Amino acid sequence: MRSLYSGVAGLRTHQTRMDVIGNNIANVNTYGYKSQRATFRDMYYQTTQAASEGKNSKQLGYGSQIGSIDTMMDQAGFASTDRPLDAYIDGEGFFVVQDPQNTADVLYTRLGALSFMPDSTDPTTFRLVDMNGNAVKGLNGATLADVEVTNFNDYTNVSVGSNGKITGIDKTGAVQTLGTIAVAKVPNPEGLSLQGNSYYRAIKNTGTIEYKEAGKEGVGGFVTGALEMSNVDLASEFTSMITAQRGYQANSRIISVVDSMLEELVNLKR
Repeated sequence: MRSLYSGVAGLRTHQTRMDVIGNNIANVNTYGYKSQRATFRDMYYQTTQAASEGKNSKQLGYGSQIGSIDTMMDQAGFASTDRPLDAYIDGEGFFVVQDPQNTADVLYTRLGALSFMPDSTDPTTFRLVDMNGNAVKGLNGATLADVEVTNFNDYTNVSVGSNGKITGIDKTGAVQTLGTIAVAKVPNPEGLSLQGNSYYRAIKNTGTIEYKEAGKEGVGGFVTGALEMSNVDLASEFTSMITAQRGYQANSRIISVVDSMLEELVNLKR
């Protein structure tokens, strides 16, 4: 009864697809979230009769399996927050954040909820961090570096510009540049590994990542006072949920019918 195992395989794949859909819907209002999709593919086949002259081969399949779970990196719109240190990347690119578990590594995110926090050893020096308290990297020439501002309290109206430069007004009323936020240019963003907390990690499939200034060399500029919304399409997710449910029901029906057939077979002895 190969169809029994095909039905079981179908139940597993549709359950996985429903798990992906459920996670998307749960994150419909998560800033910077990128939706995922699950795709199916057929499994291996048993050849019951090889091809011969004038006859095609006969093959029986064993159901379906998960082909891939892809992250959809389509750019979403932004939600206005009117907060001067919130930034939305209008185009390609990611913010670069210090990995809290490994200081020699970095993580990437599309969520630009930024703020300045005082250094634990020097209260007059403030460091640019994200909403999780991890340092957001800036550019020092062509290299990554923490964005630190000495005597931060001497500046007012600190904000992020469309070019990624952080400015503030000093005690004399002059506008000073306090740092430049780095934007990562990732050749294959769909190859990034999801880490939770809106973070991604570079792996082998992402390609060579370069760090640029906002609005230059293929990366997007900043829209300040805004955060990127989730790119989940609720209408599409609900449609996918219905098809996944019907697919699950159909595969469960296969198992029920096979069970009835096996019952008839057992009853032949009576």
